[in-house]
Amino acid sequence: MRVLVVDDDRVFREELAELLRDDHHDVVAEGSVAKAVERLEGAEFEVVLSDLKMPRQGGLDLLRTVRARWPRTFVVMVTGFATVETALDAMKLGAFDYIQKPFRLEQVRETLRLVGLEREFDAPSAAARDPLEEARDLTEGGTREVLYFGDASGPAPPHVRLVPLDPASLVELTDRTTEFLTDHPQGAVVVAGAERLLARHRLEDVVETFDRLRAQLAGHGPLRVGFNPRRLPAAAAVALGASVSGGEVHETLEALANPIRRKVLHRLADSPTTFGELMRAAGLDDSPKMSFHLRRLVDAGLLHHAEEQYRLTPRGEATVRLLRDATFLPPPSGAANLAFPRRRPS
Repeated sequence: MRVLVVDDDRVFREELAELLRDDHHDVVAEGSVAKAVERLEGAEFEVVLSDLKMPRQGGLDLLRTVRARWPRTFVVMVTGFATVETALDAMKLGAFDYIQKPFRLEQVRETLRLVGLEREFDAPSAAARDPLEEARDLTEGGTREVLYFGDASGPAPPHVRLVPLDPASLVELTDRTTEFLTDHPQGAVVVAGAERLLARHRLEDVVETFDRLRAQLAGHGPLRVGFNPRRLPAAAAVALGASVSGGEVHETLEALANPIRRKVLHRLADSPTTFGELMRAAGLDDSPKMSFHLRRLVDAGLLHHAEEQYRLTPRGEATVRLLRDATFLPPPSGAANLAFPRRRPS
């Protein structure tokens, strides 16, 4: 885990940093809030361990800055006994936890373990992807040109046009895309670093811009938008994703609306299988009807059909996880049906 230790006491911060390095964490130590902010601006940290009381600016000042600018970075306060009440106030302001001086190493380890668990819980379900690799893949071996908004070192890959992303200008995204599509009717667009736009503009304005981009690209090529999830609140990331891929999400939900298709997905979650086995799982004896439902699932990108077998795609696997979560939602009323895991009596 990448950790930033902030304390004006040089001996304390170096001792803590060394102990964390011995536990295989990547640690940087600074002696002031100003220096800590500089570090945060230049690199990503999973967690900040900050002393509460420091000259000029203290831990609460740093906490407010981190919560505003790096909302997915966890802040843990380090405090003396006399300031425990202030540390509790810090938790009300969004600190993840606090550690008392003199600290016990096991206490620090447990706190970082809990941070790790919370990060896993809060992480986006989609795997991280490299925006430039995404652009290269979209060229489809030279059959499509791609307009790439972002920063990239070195020359552009073949058939990828690099344009520096100007976070101050939303209209440049749509204007450049209009010009690009005039010369490249099948062109695609990749935007890297959407969190930089959200640092300068309201979420509603950024979402509206991506709605326009998606509409511009309809009938041309796809839109792909990359963002740093640790620099966005979860709600902003979801709003951004919904704006870009709303059509695909609607298609997936529509595919799930039919109980026969849900039975198919649940059966395929066990293992790939044949058309006949899926008919039995769905309780159908009508081959054309079964073919219709399977085609809908294939078109939605949830199934793959090859060598007489159907199997879930990665999107289909994620959809099954969504189905399972929805299956055990709390009942909407006392009169609703529900299957639930039984708790053993104490």
